[in-house]
Amino acid sequence: MAEKRLLECVPNFSEGKDMDTINQITSQIEAIEGVDLLDVDPGQATNRTVVTFVGTPDEVLEAAFQAVKKASQLIDMSKHSGAHPRFGATDVCPLVPVSGITMDEAVEYARKLAKRIGEDLQIPIYCYEHAAYEEKRRNLANCRSGEYEGLKDKLADPQWKPDFGPAEFNAKAGATAVGARDFLVAYNINLNTTSTRRANAIAFDIREKGRVKREGGKLTGKPVLDEQGNKVWIPGALKKVKGIGWYIEEYGIAQISLNLTDISVTPVHVAFDEACKRAEARGIRVTGSELVGLIPLKGMLEAGKYFLRKQNRSTGIPEKEVIKIAVKSLGLDDLYEFQPEEKIIEYKMAKMRGEEKKLNDLTVSEFSDETASESPAPGGGSVSAYMGSLGAALATMVANLSSHKRGWDDHWKEFSDWADKGIVLQAELKQLVDEDTDAFNKIMEAFKLPKTNDQEKRKRRQAIQDATKNAIMVPYRIMERSFEAFEVIEAMVEKGNPNSVTDAGVGALAVRSAIKGAYMNVRINATDMDDQQFVDDIIQKGRQIVQMAEEKEREILEKVENKM
Repeated sequence: MAEKRLLECVPNFSEGKDMDTINQITSQIEAIEGVDLLDVDPGQATNRTVVTFVGTPDEVLEAAFQAVKKASQLIDMSKHSGAHPRFGATDVCPLVPVSGITMDEAVEYARKLAKRIGEDLQIPIYCYEHAAYEEKRRNLANCRSGEYEGLKDKLADPQWKPDFGPAEFNAKAGATAVGARDFLVAYNINLNTTSTRRANAIAFDIREKGRVKREGGKLTGKPVLDEQGNKVWIPGALKKVKGIGWYIEEYGIAQISLNLTDISVTPVHVAFDEACKRAEARGIRVTGSELVGLIPLKGMLEAGKYFLRKQNRSTGIPEKEVIKIAVKSLGLDDLYEFQPEEKIIEYKMAKMRGEEKKLNDLTVSEFSDETASESPAPGGGSVSAYMGSLGAALATMVANLSSHKRGWDDHWKEFSDWADKGIVLQAELKQLVDEDTDAFNKIMEAFKLPKTNDQEKRKRRQAIQDATKNAIMVPYRIMERSFEAFEVIEAMVEKGNPNSVTDAGVGALAVRSAIKGAYMNVRINATDMDDQQFVDDIIQKGRQIVQMAEEKEREILEKVENKM
């Protein structure tokens, strides 16, 4: 199942006091469909507001542009003052890949946004971090050096010609830095001590920067200097990590406060384990941890699977259970209840959107009742997908039971790998339960389009054909994914826990039925398709899958009989 493509944008606007101005800017973001405004954090002293929103890439770019445009209209930098470094009405506008998007793609989006802002709004734009065109511009501090007050002279320097937009001083809007950066996770680790000094010592052990080297290796010794007179630093254990120790009066404990600036390099579970090791060496115990802000779903799933592997347990279990393991292993519920729907980006987006209840959200009883109702959907296609998911689920169950069967400890990894394959197929087929019903609904919507003139009739006809093709391809994908489940089922019949061999056999029956049922839907939907070449090709491919499925079912059931 493909990850949903999500891009985060964290623009910083040079206004932190006037809520009317701030609301006018953020309303531009909220107006774009496909984008969720997650956080608005104004600061009085800094006179700066940090805004966080997430969505599909093109929609995020549109929301960012409209927000930058509104800020350039409302904020006058010639009258701005604040404690934070700044050089523009929209000071920085970084894009952050959350899921389904590579950093290289994020760079392309950032440069596309930078070009549009520069050309359409006539604002000087510097591309920084991963989006930088030259090394010295990777560092935001370099791009912003001199701040707003030195911007006019900076723009006159050929070495600081903007990447996009005019090399001319825009007194009102200033300049903007547009970049692509990694996802930053603010992560605090709880200690069973009240000592800030000891928390700091552990933080220095961990963070990339490390600590200053001192004469004699003593804390009170003078700093060691290099030939240029600069302090010599002893690097810490983890890359892409910043950190300090502090005491939190609210909780009555000391914490190690970490910024994980690239969780693909140092994810939360690695930081947690390193903190445990370093704390224990100093006679201190880690009691749990705290996520400040949001984390991508992928980060939590990686953590859960990491701890499952440490326990020699199968990682092929439902998403909800993987997250539960992550929460318990990281101690994220140490200080207060951890709520996945508030802390995991994808879950929070779904909650904010108030997404309608899907077939997958129904209980078994509710699904059965909905199928039996007068509504034509869910129909045979959705039920076929569900049967396929149950077949894959049974194979996954056998793999999970086998992975921790007494006496089979040396083989847990092999069965975990099979369970991983099975759980992916189960998830894809569950998704296809809803996709098949959605495909039917799209056909109904196409038939409702107006047909009062020739142009509307052509548009309606094309919409019907497009929807029909989708309604053919969805059950065909059900056939493909269901057939793939045979591999896991057969392996479990041959190698799995012999006490569960009949469960795998029932899985084979379910998968074969799913394939034959889905093929019926392919054929019936194909009768309304104009493209005969496409129809002939997909029917032929489907027939081959059915034939292979029937043969595979016979082979597997013979093996089941021989083991009973």
